[in-house]
Amino acid sequence: MRYLVTAKVKPGCSEPLARAIVEGMLGRGSVAGDEYFRNMEAARELDDGRVQWVEVCFCATPLAEEREYWEEYFTLEKVQDAHARSRCRDLNGVEPWACCDCDCSARLEDRLATKGRPFRPPCVGS
Repeated sequence: MRYLVTAKVKPGCSEPLARAIVEGMLGRGSVAGDEYFRNMEAARELDDGRVQWVEVCFCATPLAEEREYWEEYFTLEKVQDAHARSRCRDLNGVEPWACCDCDCSARLEDRLATKGRPFRPPCVGS
């Protein structure tokens, strides 16, 4: 399933988040692997400082695996379905792991790419 995540960087966590991204440590130990880096590459910072991204998650509970890794740096404000659950081929059992190559949320991601600006936590040391 794909989720639209809306979050806010916790106070004092911008630089540690940037460091985790630069050093390749973001999400280290998670089965989600490089998904964290893909999420941050596509994330958008809104005018009010919130950050949004579309995340692929195969957990029965949204972001059950990823939540602890994100909550180190973010306050997760909203995690909502990025498309209709009834059409999710992984969720309905038609095609296991379908979300890996699915374009079900392409329109949402295209629209999201026009909002705000690319999310880039401040570089370490800047």
